[in-house]
Amino acid sequence: MKAQATYGSRSIFGEILNYFFMLFGSFLAAFSIEVFLVPNDLIDGGIVGVAMIFGSLTKSAYIPIFLIILNAPFLYMAYRFIGKFFLLHFAFAVITFCVWFFVINNFLPWHFDGESLEVVVIGGSILGIGLGIIIRYGGCLDGTEILGIIINRKTGFSVGQVVLVCNIFIFGAAGIVFQNWHPPILSLIMYMVVIKVMDYVIVGLDETKSVMIISAKSQVISDAIMHELGLGLTIMYGRGGYSGDEREILYVIAERLQLAELKEIIHREDPSAFIAIENLHEVSYGNQGKGMLNRNNKLEMLIKNIWNKKEGIKP
Repeated sequence: MKAQATYGSRSIFGEILNYFFMLFGSFLAAFSIEVFLVPNDLIDGGIVGVAMIFGSLTKSAYIPIFLIILNAPFLYMAYRFIGKFFLLHFAFAVITFCVWFFVINNFLPWHFDGESLEVVVIGGSILGIGLGIIIRYGGCLDGTEILGIIINRKTGFSVGQVVLVCNIFIFGAAGIVFQNWHPPILSLIMYMVVIKVMDYVIVGLDETKSVMIISAKSQVISDAIMHELGLGLTIMYGRGGYSGDEREILYVIAERLQLAELKEIIHREDPSAFIAIENLHEVSYGNQGKGMLNRNNKLEMLIKNIWNKKEGIKP
């Protein structure tokens, strides 16, 4: 029973952290749109962009209302095809975004008037950080992503392809509505900034690489990698498709800064070695002690310890 309570309390703290970060991400997204995008006639992609187009036709203060109305069908789709858990996160992100937008619009009437490059880079970066935080912690602001998930399950199109096609139509509609193609083009450029920054937030700045090495001198290379770089590796066994010869395949995970030295060691020991390098979005080592806990788990444990001390519970 004690183990179950501990597990449950950690889950609660984890959810509280998720909602807290989504709240912060929603603030950044609303701040970027209200302060940077709206005053300069720029729009975001997806349903947020459609809501901004309607807002430009009526009043910018109505953008949250349009966002809720336009996202309503996608809320049902999220419940129907993805699950209740994601629906709660989606609804929370949309509602908190609307609340923040209302607060900023009425109580923080700041407008950034600068050069186009400044608006695109600064506004797009803040928006990308906000959206990235929301997505990283399980939420979503844009119904087109849900549409992309559903279409991906039914067809061979990826989520990114569906969202891109939707955004092409949205930016094109903005050009027609504004009777000026300069804002949509700048919006498209800013959208690229948003996507890039959002990827960094979701995936992280650490660029981890997986390296596969095929060489006749696998033992010498593996010893050099372990002793000179201090990297662990896995030895797999394969067979040449053409020659049929059995050979060892070395699998190594390295940071980006270690990659040059790793290749130098491999080519030093065997100039004819075959090397295949791929990007890794995430590496999980499992529960191998406190040193392997990620930042979220550490923060959860910190909050839990503070709570336990407040309640007088011994850890």
